[in-house]
Amino acid sequence: MRERWILQSKKGDFAGIGRRFGIDPVTARVMRNRNVATDEEIDSYLNGGIPQLHDAHQMKDADKAAGMIETAIRNGIEIGIASDFDNDGIFSGMVLYEGIRFLGGKASIYTPHRVLEGYGLNDRIVHEAYDAGCRMILTCDNGIAAFEAVELAKSLGMQVIVTDHHEIPYVETDGVRSFRLPCADAIVNPKQEDCGYPYKNLCGTGVAYKVIALLYERFGRRTEEVYRFLDYTAIATVADVMELNGENRILVKEGLKLLRTTKRVGLKALMDVTGIEPSSISSYHIGFVLGPCFNAAGRLDTVKLALQLLQEQEEEKALELAGKLRSMNEERKTMTQTGTQKAIEVIEQASWKEDRVYLVYLPDCHESVAGIIAGRLRERFWRPVLVFTDAMEEGYLKASGRSIDAYDMFEQLNKNRELYARFGGHKMAAGLTMKAEYLDVLRKRLRSQCPLTAEDLRPVVLIDTPLPLEYISEPLIQDLEKLEPFGRGNEKPLFAWQHVTILRLTRIGKNRDMLKLQVCGSGGRAMDALYFGDADGFLAFLEEEYGAEAVARAFKGMGGTMDAAFTFYPQVNMFRDQRSLQIVVQNYCRIAKK
Repeated sequence: MRERWILQSKKGDFAGIGRRFGIDPVTARVMRNRNVATDEEIDSYLNGGIPQLHDAHQMKDADKAAGMIETAIRNGIEIGIASDFDNDGIFSGMVLYEGIRFLGGKASIYTPHRVLEGYGLNDRIVHEAYDAGCRMILTCDNGIAAFEAVELAKSLGMQVIVTDHHEIPYVETDGVRSFRLPCADAIVNPKQEDCGYPYKNLCGTGVAYKVIALLYERFGRRTEEVYRFLDYTAIATVADVMELNGENRILVKEGLKLLRTTKRVGLKALMDVTGIEPSSISSYHIGFVLGPCFNAAGRLDTVKLALQLLQEQEEEKALELAGKLRSMNEERKTMTQTGTQKAIEVIEQASWKEDRVYLVYLPDCHESVAGIIAGRLRERFWRPVLVFTDAMEEGYLKASGRSIDAYDMFEQLNKNRELYARFGGHKMAAGLTMKAEYLDVLRKRLRSQCPLTAEDLRPVVLIDTPLPLEYISEPLIQDLEKLEPFGRGNEKPLFAWQHVTILRLTRIGKNRDMLKLQVCGSGGRAMDALYFGDADGFLAFLEEEYGAEAVARAFKGMGGTMDAAFTFYPQVNMFRDQRSLQIVVQNYCRIAKK
């Protein structure tokens, strides 16, 4: 699999932008590559905050939903919050729960069991909430496709409010789409065709935040009081891999500020046991440390442990619960590694290995890690992947899928909707349940319907600008930090230089599976470089290009004969109170021969 390195070349007066906004021209160029072009957009990108958030009144049915919840609170009606088992479900549930309880309402959270029940609102939750006295069901991060469960709740005389962010289900006939909605009393989802809300990419917690903002307004609370939920919204937005542009970027930036000084006992405990210093928390820590811990509860057990942690007020008990979450996540990592290796073996031996969409059946895999495995396989083989496992219902399979940018997984799978018992998702991820006998049928259909080209199956590496090592400085690195938070849709800046000479090689890490290099730029400046990828593959590349002897000499600190082209990002290294500049290598390739 050969990457396509593409140098982004969007035009702009970068020197002029730098002067007007007090930033480095390199920073200005990176922003332009993120489609931030006008002075107004640049100012919002650099300085945007809560005042730039859109008015919640613009979201269809949001006022109606807030009014119904207000009435329920004032009349003492018990509200059943139907959440889900991932980060977005957890935190959207907590935003609604804490917001309603703060205003004097009665609320309880109900979640599905991932393995026994699958995603979203179901009949068991409806009956359980009804038997507990709930006369209102309020969904979050789900419900838009829960037709039967919503109908059941309505038949019992319950009011139903759906808040969700997933794609609206539809049936396509002769190229015409007919959208289908559940029979809820109010549906709050910005993806509805007739919803006038200007930003469509909120996560479920973002939608819940908007509803609570309107609810607080109805109770005469100060606008600032709802800001306390920005930390929950930030975690969910990053962990649900939403695009960090527009409103999402502001929500995450403001939420991170709260997390750095959080008083929430549960969040502080989880940061403590995972070694995160609150004052320096970033979107990276959410996506790769906190988020996976919360997800692990719903994957390996029930989500109740995560909810207990967030509701816990005693520090000692919170630390105990946080430790359990961390242990669950370690177990999840092991299961994921084992499942991924097995999946690779299946693919390598499969007759369908050349397919452009992979459907991988892992009968012994715990279904809770199927989505993570699908993501790992997507990165390795760079194509859409659906990982199937045995469902609890005999004769059925469940699948979790992850996609690449060129393939709209929801749209492509929706073409075969009649094969599924359950189905939902969006462009980059989807889940379904279907009879096992349909697996080969679906494989053949997706193969024949696949719009992907050979070029689509080559991962693209987007380079912001060439950057000689001599240009790297601590002020530049500090300037680039103004572009945070980084994530999908606002990726960390990536630079490249063609001639980087390798002076020294050292294996590092507990398993000696990472590399530390001393490198030299074409202008003669030396600095350290780190490579966290496949160290053996990198060394094999160098041996093929320059020979084993040259590699051996570099391990002895006597390099200088090996050149490579690198993509990288710069950072400041702190060691024993000493600061030094270094680069983190992301990709490498041969230098074109003259």
